[in-house]
Amino acid sequence: MVLTRVFRAVGRSTLLETGVASGGSQTQHLQLVRLPLRRKYTYRSGALKPMPEITPFGLFGIICTVIPGLLIGATISKNMANFLEENDLFVPSDDDDDDD
Repeated sequence: MVLTRVFRAVGRSTLLETGVASGGSQTQHLQLVRLPLRRKYTYRSGALKPMPEITPFGLFGIICTVIPGLLIGATISKNMANFLEENDLFVPSDDDDDDD
């Protein structure tokens, strides 16, 4: 965000140009360059843009997306752990369970 503002300000502010003066010596002068701004809520003419479309689902849509994702991820990881244990690729040690 900060870098965007800095680059926008640098891009809009000035450009350094070199030219040859009438006496034959090179001169440097700054020329102010105005780049067109991208407006978020108005057109160039000043008219307001229409309101953006609002998704009607909101929190309900988020819940309906997150819960199935968690359930599917838990099922995949449970099946993968069972597969690894059946094929003796990863077997948890029983030493940690002995607290006698």
